[in-house]
Amino acid sequence: QVQLVESGGGLVQAGDSLRLSCTASGRTFSSLTMGWFRQAPGTEREFVVAMSWSGLSTNYADAVKGRFTISRDNAKNTVYLQMNSLKPEDTAAYYCAGASGLTSVLDTRLGSYAYWGQGTQVTVSS
Repeated sequence: QVQLVESGGGLVQAGDSLRLSCTASGRTFSSLTMGWFRQAPGTEREFVVAMSWSGLSTNYADAVKGRFTISRDNAKNTVYLQMNSLKPEDTAAYYCAGASGLTSVLDTRLGSYAYWGQGTQVTVSS
């Protein structure tokens, strides 16, 4: 079993940056495909970005491409989401998720991820 805990959310202004962190318990983190999803009020949870267990492959949603960067430190059991040039439409609860290392980063389905954090709120004011 893997438990994920996100941190780093907050209230920022448009154009600002934030870095989210997600730390995993357990010894299998380094073998997991890791992703970030987000959910704004009244909307469905949507894919943001995923990274392979090795860190060599990534896949970004078009809405965040060029502004967000995912990274991971397997020695620290942590995955990060650096968010730059934030926009009001980025306002959402952000969730860290883990999937089997066999899961492709191109698989954006929520159901492909077995492990989920509790979410951290990001609010971007205009």
